[in-house]
Amino acid sequence: VQLYDTVFDALGLKGTTIKINNRKILSGIAEVIGASDKLIDFTVALDKLDKIGEEKVKEEMLGKGIPQNGIDKLQPLFSLTGGFDSQIESLKQILSTSKEGKKGIEELQFINNAIQSLGLKTSTLQLDVTLARGLNYYTGAIFEVSAPEGVKMGSIGGGGRYADLTGIFGLKNVSGVGISFGLDRIYLVLEELGLFPETITKSTEVLFINFGDKEALFSLKAIKSLREAGVNSELYPDRITNGKHMKKQMNYANKRNIPFVVLVGEEEMNNSLYTLKDMKSGEQKKVSLDVLISSVK
Repeated sequence: VQLYDTVFDALGLKGTTIKINNRKILSGIAEVIGASDKLIDFTVALDKLDKIGEEKVKEEMLGKGIPQNGIDKLQPLFSLTGGFDSQIESLKQILSTSKEGKKGIEELQFINNAIQSLGLKTSTLQLDVTLARGLNYYTGAIFEVSAPEGVKMGSIGGGGRYADLTGIFGLKNVSGVGISFGLDRIYLVLEELGLFPETITKSTEVLFINFGDKEALFSLKAIKSLREAGVNSELYPDRITNGKHMKKQMNYANKRNIPFVVLVGEEEMNNSLYTLKDMKSGEQKKVSLDVLISSVK
């Protein structure tokens, strides 16, 4: 929980909601409604509550063989609202006859009490009893992160507690918590909210125009030296086949606010020189590698 909060705060993505549930809670509910043998079917249906609604979830459960009287017992679950503490109190009543369920409540309370004491930077911890995710291997807490309110996006992170997931890789009896970050979705959310800092878009300082294979290799040797000197440099990935591609590479540098462009042709290679162009002033000059490095630094 703290890791998610720290990362999303550092990205400037404030207002994320870290949803939490517990496998033992789900097992306890399945036990109470007489569907312990259909735990996966029950949780897969329950996990769709926010997508298809209460009635469709009930229909799916009936279709999977979960009895009507068991589904009726779920009614308090469908109307579970309020903060973390009030939901916990409701769960205590629903799971009063389940030992496994009570253990899940204890674990959730421990995490919530810890977070209340430690505090979060910009995220909110929220109990979501319909959250299921990969039930085949989770044994305790289950997590899912949603983007700030107003951004239409699925989960941007998720994971959970496992007792022996590493066993399938030959490492027995090692428990832990695994979480993931939805990189593509996080990128889209940051882009939508305009949260990419200027320093990211201006990360490349020198772009080498790609005239062909020989020129590219000559350029890459200089790029290696520039990078070793702490100057972010790159070679345009496609070589020039006509004049239009030259313009395309220059436009690429302008769009990314790359301050310097280097051109290398036959004359430059024969004389071990580089044509350095200042993209702001338009000035260009032929320089040695040492002068090139000192000029852009």
